Amino acid sequence: MTLLIVLIAVALVFDFLNGLHDAANSIATIVSTRVLAPRYAVIWAAFFNFVAFLIFGLHVAGTVGSGIIDVTMVTDRVILGALGGAISWNLITWYAGIPSSSSHALIGGLLGAGIAKAGLSAIVWPGVIATSAAIVLSPALGFGLGLLLMLAVSWLFVRSTPHAVDRLFRGMQFVSASLYSLGHGGNDAQKTMGIIAVLLYAHGEGGGAFHVPLWVVLSCQTAMALGTLLGGWRIVHTMGSKITRLSPMQGFCAETGGAVTLFAATAFGIPVSTTHTITGAIIGVGAAKRVSAVRWNVAQGIVVAWVITMPAAALVAALVYGVAGFVLP
Repeated sequence: MTLLIVLIAVALVFDFLNGLHDAANSIATIVSTRVLAPRYAVIWAAFFNFVAFLIFGLHVAGTVGSGIIDVTMVTDRVILGALGGAISWNLITWYAGIPSSSSHALIGGLLGAGIAKAGLSAIVWPGVIATSAAIVLSPALGFGLGLLLMLAVSWLFVRSTPHAVDRLFRGMQFVSASLYSLGHGGNDAQKTMGIIAVLLYAHGEGGGAFHVPLWVVLSCQTAMALGTLLGGWRIVHTMGSKITRLSPMQGFCAETGGAVTLFAATAFGIPVSTTHTITGAIIGVGAAKRVSAVRWNVAQGIVVAWVITMPAAALVAALVYGVAGFVLP
């Protein structure tokens, strides 16, 4: 029981770091457009991160808990390896200011530890294929929606003065940022819920069936909200100004396009990357203005980080799994 409590605590630390690392996803646009000061933006985002459980079901938690590796293969050592890989990669990319995916670090960690234990037989292929496809589809959809929204809004307000448009979308950004933070909390917090739920199942605490207790839901939403409150300022700078300079109208379009993507993915139980999604949307609204408005060298570096996230986290997870064998069965 003591080990179970420790592992749940480690999972909540990951959830906290997820909020810290991914705060930029929710606040970068509204901060970079100077609609909201950073200290107020994180409070705004944290609130909507927390209340997301009231809006969404728990389909993503089910996918992470039972749809990536076989639940019968899950042991304390596997979960420790998975969390070790994900947390290590989160800390490295947070320190470097790289907007990588906490979600795919966790998925990579689960795969690395699961394969280290039982080989490829541990993998639940349908869930992994859907998640892997989302690595490409979520930023592509964010890009497409951001681009289309930007073009549509520009056409609708072509006769309006820049001052009037700026004032309108400064207000509208409160709505779009709220929606994106809801989507972020709805998709990302559920990943840790799935980890804790499968731990409880492995320890026989789930009544013989995989499910997510309410206390797990509330604990994970709280941990993510607290992490968001501290903000990942290094990544906010990258997301908010290094990729492209954003106006309030562009910020609204990026957040709205990203929110639609996250709402759809969460409804279908697909654990997507909120980082990938909003980055794709930001590039989309920048490209809608003009292709040269996007700093493609920065975007290229971000894409490289995306590609190596899962294998890097998987490798570290496998190493942690191996080392943990000296103290755990």
